[in-house]
Amino acid sequence: MINGSSSEKSTVRLKGVREGLWVTLDPNQPVDILKADLTKLFAQAKHLTHNAHVILDTGIFDAPKSLTDELTRFLKDKFHVESVSPPKQETTERQPQTLQKYDMDHSWRRQASDALIIAGRVRSGQKIQARKHLIVLGDVNPGAEIIACGDIIVLGSLFGTALAGQSDQEDAIILALRFRPIQIQIGGIVAAGLPESGSKTAEYAHVENNAIIVEDYLTSNPFNRFTWPEIR
Repeated sequence: MINGSSSEKSTVRLKGVREGLWVTLDPNQPVDILKADLTKLFAQAKHLTHNAHVILDTGIFDAPKSLTDELTRFLKDKFHVESVSPPKQETTERQPQTLQKYDMDHSWRRQASDALIIAGRVRSGQKIQARKHLIVLGDVNPGAEIIACGDIIVLGSLFGTALAGQSDQEDAIILALRFRPIQIQIGGIVAAGLPESGSKTAEYAHVENNAIIVEDYLTSNPFNRFTWPEIR
């Protein structure tokens, strides 16, 4: 595998595979920077790029078409590659053993994430919003409000208000190491004044039969039913 300069983190990685050349890149970077890093790596590969098939991996399936089209033209015009295509999408119906082999073979690939991770105490009067999942490395005080379109994970004490699955995502969960919220909401379902459970382990809230249920996370792990890791 060829990487960029060690003194400066590259936005592009290049690896030879059976199908040709596999290019992994960060689609959030400016196109000029991507082109510059591509030029460095393809120059190192020299004759291997001529008439090669290039797999362009942005880490997400909905990368902007304008970006992939521009980089395709760039690679064909400057380095005379034969073709450029995205990775084949893997289906979830494949057997776990096959998925595991694929995962190990491509362990260097990254997956873009929409999770917001914050560290520190969320104090009274503060409001934190995440467009997907929210992870708080700290406590959420009474009077604080945390909101996410997906799951909420508090690696600390949850004393404030937490709204997950906004809006209408009732498969979301709210988890905290110490679960004592003033009020929680998952999707459109609200629960307030939850009784003290006395539990000394992590607890999580989820929706069941149109009601919010709080359970011990270690005892009732909601993800044990998955036969293989899934992206949330």
